[in-house]
Parts: sequence; structure tokens; C-alpha cells
Amino acid sequence: MPARRRITAERARDAVRAWAADPAGADRAATALAVRGSLEELAERVPGSSVEVRVPPFGVAQCVEGPRHTRGTPPNVVETDAATWLGLVTGGLRWDDAVAQGRVSASGLRAVLGDVLPLWPGGA
Repeated sequence: MPARRRITAERARDAVRAWAADPAGADRAATALAVRGSLEELAERVPGSSVEVRVPPFGVAQCVEGPRHTRGTPPNVVETDAATWLGLVTGGLRWDDAVAQGRVSASGLRAVLGDVLPLWPGGA
């Protein structure tokens, strides 16, 4: 069963759109809302619990069907900063480029999100 959304899809999309319009001018609260909302959207679009996506300090989501982990560090982890994550979400940054540049840490066979990102190309 997927986690219950705290941020509606519309509010998440609007937050990502606002961030995309002025990434440098987005304050911490606006960035946090965009990250958390987009993580919830990812978990809804790609349900599962085999990959953990971490965007510290703002949020974490589990997604992608497959073996479920219950204790300790999961075998499939994606971790990045907020600006990189939101760049991936909007399509301003490609998955392969972000990984090649070291802006995304992806460990595990299932920790590849290039097929599901961007969530909202161009900020939707």
C-alpha cells in the first residue's frame, strides 16, 4: 500500500513550477515543499519499496517494485541534493548526466531512475 500523500499532486506540481521559474531565488520553505511534493509524486507513480530516494535534509521516499527491505540500509539507494533532484524532476538535468557528474549517488541494481524522470518536464 503506498504512503498517504500529505501534499496534493496539484500543490506539488505548483511548487515545482515555482522553483523551476527561479531556482536561485527559491527560499528554503519553497524548496522543501517542491522536494517533498515531488518525492510523494514519485512514490505514487512508481510504487514499491525496493529503492530509497534521499534528498537531505528535505525528504525520503521509497519506490520501485521489487524486494522489500525492512532493516538497516536498503540495498538500492539514490541520494542527491535538492537542486539536483528538482533539476531531474523538471528535466533540466538528465539522469545519466547527473550520475556521470557525481551529482547523484546511486547504489544497487534497481537504483536507476532515468526511465521515470522527469516527473514534470519543464516544471509542468
